[in-house]
Amino acid sequence: MTTRAGFIALIGEPNAGKSTLLNRMVGAKVSIVTHKVQTTRARIRGVAMEGESQLVFVDTPGLFQPRRRLDRAMVAAAWGGAADADVIVLLIEAHRGITEGVERILERLQDVGKGRTVALAINKIDRVKSEALLRLTQDLNARFSFAKTFMISAERGHGVEDLRKWLAEQVPEGPWLYPEDQIADLPMRMIAAEITREKLTLRLHQELPYQLTVETEAWEEREDGSARIDQIIYVMRDGHKGIILGKGGETIKAVSKAAREELEEFLGRRVHLFCQIKVRPNWLDEAERYSEMGLDFRDGNA
Repeated sequence: MTTRAGFIALIGEPNAGKSTLLNRMVGAKVSIVTHKVQTTRARIRGVAMEGESQLVFVDTPGLFQPRRRLDRAMVAAAWGGAADADVIVLLIEAHRGITEGVERILERLQDVGKGRTVALAINKIDRVKSEALLRLTQDLNARFSFAKTFMISAERGHGVEDLRKWLAEQVPEGPWLYPEDQIADLPMRMIAAEITREKLTLRLHQELPYQLTVETEAWEEREDGSARIDQIIYVMRDGHKGIILGKGGETIKAVSKAAREELEEFLGRRVHLFCQIKVRPNWLDEAERYSEMGLDFRDGNA
């Protein structure tokens, strides 16, 4: 049997559904999904098997107009992921159509997509009528020469199998890049930090959008098979610390409980999770924080 393996970059605007699609493809939660934009920071890879093909997904940060150092580093990581991939899949939200952001992505794709297989996946198709979908498909294909167009609902799973089968045929012949049972190449420490950050994002809503980061400081394997995980939540101001603690510490307790339960499910064993909050006014300008997120600090330069 001929084996195949290759890298697939999922690109698109923030909130286009890239993380949901990745998790659906892989069949496990490897990328955080929230209703906030720009929640994916690192280039998270998920690994899916389809027949004799191994599909390695690069879940890139959403492409948007960067304003801060962190934004610039995220956008550089996204285009870097696309430039390194064997196949690029551009995700567009059906109901939003061709926005200014999509226009910018299509423009940049003329260069980055040269010599690569680029597919179009129109997501959230249940939100629009078929005539509008047809018009959008024609318009997008007139602007860029896509190898194939897929109509999908990443959330419900519609069309995802067809996309995965097609991708399995596109990746180059060669040995598998990861063990068959591995679903992500991120260290577990980073996945654990992302899970806690997701719970914070969901719980805090608009109160503290992107001014925090989570790092796994220590991971101890215990004799009884459980794991002790110590994490630090970095915030920029003293006031933020109070928001995360909540009245009588109820917010941090709820966040820790939700993160611990998800980690236990993910790892299939008991977890003892300890979260500490530290005020770090300039964490957005510290190279070390970027390394922890899998980003290049230098990419944040204007």
